[in-house]
Amino acid sequence: MSAREWIGKDFYRELGVSSDATADEIKKAYRKLAKENHPDANAGNAQAEQKFKAVSEAYGVLSDASKRKEYDEARRLFGGGGGFNFPGGGGTGSFDMGDIFGQAGAGQQGGFGGLGDILGGIFGRGRSSAGATANRPQRGADVETDVRIDFTEAVKGATLPLRLSSPATCATCHGNGARPGTSPRTCPTCSGSGLVSRSQGAFAFSEPCRDCRGRGTIIDDPCPECGGEGISTRTRTLTVRIPPGVDDDQRIRLAGQGEPGRGGAQAGDLYVRVHVAPHALFGRKGLDLTITVPVDFTELTLGTTITVPTLEAKVSLKVPPGTASGRVLRVRGKGIAKRDGSQGDLLVTLQAAIPAKLDDKAREALQAYAEAMAGHDPRPEITELLQGR
Repeated sequence: MSAREWIGKDFYRELGVSSDATADEIKKAYRKLAKENHPDANAGNAQAEQKFKAVSEAYGVLSDASKRKEYDEARRLFGGGGGFNFPGGGGTGSFDMGDIFGQAGAGQQGGFGGLGDILGGIFGRGRSSAGATANRPQRGADVETDVRIDFTEAVKGATLPLRLSSPATCATCHGNGARPGTSPRTCPTCSGSGLVSRSQGAFAFSEPCRDCRGRGTIIDDPCPECGGEGISTRTRTLTVRIPPGVDDDQRIRLAGQGEPGRGGAQAGDLYVRVHVAPHALFGRKGLDLTITVPVDFTELTLGTTITVPTLEAKVSLKVPPGTASGRVLRVRGKGIAKRDGSQGDLLVTLQAAIPAKLDDKAREALQAYAEAMAGHDPRPEITELLQGR
């Protein structure tokens, strides 16, 4: 989308957020609306499809800090609806003269490429032709989607098919927006520049051409698939490689798999957000796997050897005599292995298992043990404190 096309659109209203919304609020609003209007959940619903496109377009601008800053600046200058805000003029608000006279250098990058390019020839100080700016290629917006994997796939890595419905270059018109066999024609109003000059009192400035919406061309016979937009929503299947050791809520970037660019520019990127299902036995701390193993009181007291599961097999683990409940034993090299060679361990927490009921024989044995340990105080510090009071 060209910078001039931003001016007449209210991306904040599309997402239902205020202009001072935080990045998290914008992301949350986008996810909610994208889910509600996703083509997969609204088959044949053209209105939902258009809404899905609109919120994706809005998120593509507002989620990018530099694009959002430029968009907000344009709204401030143009009043959010195409009218220029001169002090005492027809618009409401004000503008900083430095934004006009303090033009950025010719090498500036960004969605606007300098406000002088958008305003064209304000006060006769436009630095470049309006036509060059109107037809400047625009990188495609980034797209985000979600996948859910199980715990083992997150640890070992996986290759998954991803079915994605998203805006893409129209396969029927190949992106030019015209019905096959026809071509767009140069707009006679702006002569293909996408901008027209307009006077307001003593000032003259340029604004997007209303006849061609700033594109510089007019499509007399729109493509039946995309309606002249050059972009349509299509379903495609991609192969996503989940690296070993991926974290829950981590994003994986697929370069060039986002929305197509305009005017021959590169496509945006696709970000796949990974959600990892919890495991019934194992947990995770960084590259270490964790597991809690119940053990009998006598095993902790007398010592024993227990068998502990891993994600791949099982290992034998020696419990020293006199081990306290809650102690963590480490099994080297049985955690998560990443491609860079880093390796985690398995952390085994020993937890004393207390029986809920005892038979007569077990109760007599415990009572005899209690009598034998009558002189042992397991809480000497507490006993000393209580006696001192």
